Amino acid sequence: MDDECPPEIAGPSAWLGPEMAARDDWIEPLSDAEVAEVEASAQCLARAGADIAALRANDFPLPGLAPRLARIRDEVLNGRGFALLRGLPVQRWPLRVSATAFFGLGTHLGHAVSQNASGHVLGHVQDLGLDADDPQVRIYQTAGRQTFHTDSCDIVGLLCLQAARSGGDSALVSSHTLWNRMRRQRPDLARLLLQPIATDRRGEVPPGELPYFTIPIFSWYRGHLSAIYQRQYIDSAQRFADAPRLTPAHVEALDLFDRLANDPALHFLMRLAPGDIQLVHNHSLLHDRTAFTDWPEPGRRRHLLRLWLAPEDARPLPPVFAQRYGSVVPGRRGGVPPLSGRRVAPLHAQ
Repeated sequence: MDDECPPEIAGPSAWLGPEMAARDDWIEPLSDAEVAEVEASAQCLARAGADIAALRANDFPLPGLAPRLARIRDEVLNGRGFALLRGLPVQRWPLRVSATAFFGLGTHLGHAVSQNASGHVLGHVQDLGLDADDPQVRIYQTAGRQTFHTDSCDIVGLLCLQAARSGGDSALVSSHTLWNRMRRQRPDLARLLLQPIATDRRGEVPPGELPYFTIPIFSWYRGHLSAIYQRQYIDSAQRFADAPRLTPAHVEALDLFDRLANDPALHFLMRLAPGDIQLVHNHSLLHDRTAFTDWPEPGRRRHLLRLWLAPEDARPLPPVFAQRYGSVVPGRRGGVPPLSGRRVAPLHAQ
């Protein structure tokens, strides 16, 4: 392959799923003292009726846990690309305390950005009974499989409040490993994924922007290989007459990418339990969720809270990412601009 193409990626971010599944060093159990620290700050703010969306790190003091969170953030951004914090007692906390605790922890990891045009900085991942095939629906609002994808942020955080009756497992795969495999097996197809490809915004269109963006699946910039991907949204972008057309070669490249991501030799599954917080680096990993069957009782239905985080010490991103991220300035990028300009943290799905 020529010198203009990114090299193979070495190091801790280019991992194999079965090897990760056999390890547990990515699980970070919270100690009783750390949980007590989180609980004290969250309960105090909840009792005062604090605006969750307005919280900053200095509003949520964690003198003992904060240095550990900084080390975990570094591992997510510069190491294997993910971590699982375990042990928040969400089953005995009221929802407001759990939401405040999660958001407060997030303030020590990055700036929370809006996840939709309504300005929601605290998202709710639940089955709302919507049609996954509707191009206006975002797939996390259904019970169907999400497929491997990235979100519009540097780090995505999920807090499990309730697990499904069955299914709903989280899957992770290294996009660096996918690149390495494509580069070895089909360098001609790997090159195509360095070209801009149209991706549907699914109705979340910033003012003055097209209803799709055109960013390559893989971008090599200042020594970093970053990926952005959602196959369903790539396919649905073809509904726009002015979107760049996918050639048969592009489809072949995307199909190979999908086959590799879905290969059990490359990815692995984890099941989040209530109180688990998963942190995933979007630029070096893709994440997925299997389809699930929920409990019939409304109070037991699968429910996760989500944060999209922009750390100030995140990697540089190429200028083309501004189409999706609004800005490429670390700490100020990602998300969907609120139409009202107002950030909110709803306690229920809206």
